[in-house]
Amino acid sequence: MDFQLDEDILLLKENVRDFIQKEVEAVAEQIEADDKIPQHIIEMSKELGLFGLSIPEKYGGLGIGMVGKCAIYEEIGQTHNGYTTLIGAHTGIGTVGLVEFGNEQQKEKYLPSMASGEKIGAFALTEPEAGSNAANLQTTQ
Repeated sequence: MDFQLDEDILLLKENVRDFIQKEVEAVAEQIEADDKIPQHIIEMSKELGLFGLSIPEKYGGLGIGMVGKCAIYEEIGQTHNGYTTLIGAHTGIGTVGLVEFGNEQQKEKYLPSMASGEKIGAFALTEPEAGSNAANLQTTQ
């Protein structure tokens, strides 16, 4: 496995580091107090392409592999956990299942709006009858 980061990933990593330090950290206390990510931070995250880290370019994402994604997560992980969780849940369990196991129709329907951040993926884990057993969840679309 090649752990070398190409120039595009290194540049994105630097841009994300600057964004985290200058923008997200500036509102970390507000995130904590309001229990909400300010909309301007979400918009800036969209502009950086952070919602499309795991999504192939074909569907509007950045198509970054796992090593590159880990490098970006290293920078994102330097700030408030609420923000880290927003990006991590979306680009992890929120999108990877569709990317890996979705059929073409599902990918075309959902991934472009998820890559742009228009729709944000999540994972519901706990229900009254299932507890935290994902195999027993009853909620359906």
